[in-house]
Amino acid sequence: MTKRITLLLVFVLALGVANADNENDDFVTVRDGRFYIGDHEYRYVGTNMWYGAILASEGKGGNRQRLNKELDDLVALGIDNVRVLVGGDGRDSIPSHIAPKLQTQPGVYDQDLLVGLDYLMAEIEKRNMKVVLYFNNAWEWSGGYGAYLDWVGFKGDVMSSDGSGKMKHFDRTPVPTIDGWWEYMQYVGNFILNDEAKALAANHVRNIVTRTNSITGKPYRESKAIMAWEIANEPRCFVNDSLHRTKFVEWIDEQSKLIKSLDPNHLVTTGSEGKHGCEESLSLFRAIHTLPCIDYVCIHIWPNNWGWIGKFNQNYDADKTIAEHAPDPIVDNVKAACDSTLAYIQEAYQTINTPLEGESTFRKRPLVLEEFGYPRDRFLFTPGSPTKGRDFYYDYVFSIIKQTGQIAGCNFWGWGGSANVKNTIWQRWDDYVCDPAQEEQGLNSVFAVDYSTLNVIRKFTGK
Repeated sequence: MTKRITLLLVFVLALGVANADNENDDFVTVRDGRFYIGDHEYRYVGTNMWYGAILASEGKGGNRQRLNKELDDLVALGIDNVRVLVGGDGRDSIPSHIAPKLQTQPGVYDQDLLVGLDYLMAEIEKRNMKVVLYFNNAWEWSGGYGAYLDWVGFKGDVMSSDGSGKMKHFDRTPVPTIDGWWEYMQYVGNFILNDEAKALAANHVRNIVTRTNSITGKPYRESKAIMAWEIANEPRCFVNDSLHRTKFVEWIDEQSKLIKSLDPNHLVTTGSEGKHGCEESLSLFRAIHTLPCIDYVCIHIWPNNWGWIGKFNQNYDADKTIAEHAPDPIVDNVKAACDSTLAYIQEAYQTINTPLEGESTFRKRPLVLEEFGYPRDRFLFTPGSPTKGRDFYYDYVFSIIKQTGQIAGCNFWGWGGSANVKNTIWQRWDDYVCDPAQEEQGLNSVFAVDYSTLNVIRKFTGK
């Protein structure tokens, strides 16, 4: 019991000292498996707000007044770290995709959104916050892998998911909610093998990392507000064979080295879900996170999507209605989700922090839980609707972080703030929440009126 109390006090004191002294006067660094800002250890609770650069623009979808309010509200909650998408890619008007897109053609940018990214960075700097910026996406909702394949004219055949054993041909990237998730995943697995597509993605990295902020006049590589550059949101090889796994590790290595060559001041990480995003291979998870230019390890945890709480999984056309008097599996199964969460974290920590026999270059790296979420009770989506299951889950995750010391930081998914939710599935120019366009709006988002969840967060941050 004494050891547990000591760990808790050390964490709270470290968090408080880092927040008190975090005046962006130093870059975030890593020493002996820990984050530091200057001489102070940096341990944090953060959130995801992928839409930050869109909200910061003066173009379609922008709302700087709301952006500033959201950032102020986060600071008041004790949240000083946000994870943000640099911008979407690809052609417009694809079902389930965000809009507007930053990169409309290879190297061609929506200038309103570029300036929006600049404005977001300037506002984050003013508030002494840190940001993790990710470039790419393995999933369809912002373009990512699929957009690059489309741009190089890739066409391919994939196995049908209907059980017929037949092949299906696509001239463009399949839309998962229309053409099937299995079809999509097989198709975009070709990104890892396609040198032309990867070259376009590398050029995008060069364009952003070498950018000078039009508002502050400061090169991005000199911004103390950037904690890290991230290669992609949930990068995967998707196809589980030796060729794809090898090419996947090579790509992560190439991208991380490129970023470090352009910007040696900031940290670099992968954006991976962990084992679940590495075709259930711990060796692949370890391989991409022990590369020389990867500074820290990240994992994501999704009890709902991964089937840890029952039938409510990532099948958006399924009827998930819970009858009024029926048991609520989201509340009833939360303890099972907690058990699986602890096991997932411990497995990742041991995998990364145990040297292999004969490994002479081993170094410790911090572990960050940069995405985790939990649905609302009875699978409702309305802001302010009950979150008994979510609150229990958040409290448990935070307790793991406090008591074990295995997690150096976390970003819950995600911040919906003051959004006015009009439609269950996002329609163009609805307010942005953190649930991407293909998901139910309010599924995992935390809103400013979710008072019980905010109290759980405050309990952790001390605010």
